[in-house]
Amino acid sequence: MIVVTGATGNIGRSLVEQLVTQGVPVRALSRDPARAGLPAEAEVVRADFSAGQPLGPLLKGANALFLNLAATRGTDMADIVAAAVAAGVRRIVLNSSMAVTGVPEDDTAPIAVWHAEAERLIRESGLEWCFVRGGMYATNALMWADGIRADGLVRGPFPGTTAAPVHEADLAEIALRAFLDEDGTHVGQVYVTTGPAGLTFEDQTAAIGRALGRPEVRFEQVSFEEGVTLMERFGAPKDVAEDILRNFEATVGTEALVTDSVERVTGRPARSFDEWARDHVEDFR
Repeated sequence: MIVVTGATGNIGRSLVEQLVTQGVPVRALSRDPARAGLPAEAEVVRADFSAGQPLGPLLKGANALFLNLAATRGTDMADIVAAAVAAGVRRIVLNSSMAVTGVPEDDTAPIAVWHAEAERLIRESGLEWCFVRGGMYATNALMWADGIRADGLVRGPFPGTTAAPVHEADLAEIALRAFLDEDGTHVGQVYVTTGPAGLTFEDQTAAIGRALGRPEVRFEQVSFEEGVTLMERFGAPKDVAEDILRNFEATVGTEALVTDSVERVTGRPARSFDEWARDHVEDFR
């Protein structure tokens, strides 16, 4: 039995679907099971980590746990790890972040601090573990959907932001392989995971326009302060939004880091952003 936190998020949903396809028993945690829309084969259980819900029953009978920190916000990570140990969980796969680099900045940048602390607690737990450090998620582009639908514009302060956006299905498949690993190949491994090519935000915007058949879709530059406000509307705390945008600014004019983690783990190339845009075209219509 594998427990999946954040089961209705983009990565979690893809992981649940892939586990079900493989015939693996999965317990999907959701704040609202009635609206989760997950495969019928999954055991969907209500879980609200912000409400002090006991953790033991959520993990009972499980031998593995997929941890997404965004989904477990409100509960101390040390308590989650301790509950996993107490429940007999054997392996944790953490949806971590490429912001964790093992340098002093990990102690100051909010996203790095958050994930580095989780990694430390899991390493010290004595459990088997695998960390999937995602780079820029392709699904970040879903924040642009309202603007694209309204007037064909994507708004942000740094159109030249450069990254190699990674498809959520690739992140989920690496987690899947780590869970199904019986010979320890993926135990103790850290996979820095990106898409197959570096793209600017303008490139990504153009790809969405191609998927929609709308060549007029374009990126419009706004101020840093407006960019923070836009990210806050999507639930990012102000300090996190500012940290993210400063990271975006630092990549302008640089070459994106591209890794081969997807191909090494799955045996096939990472999905392109154009493929992601086609997969999500209805989100932008």
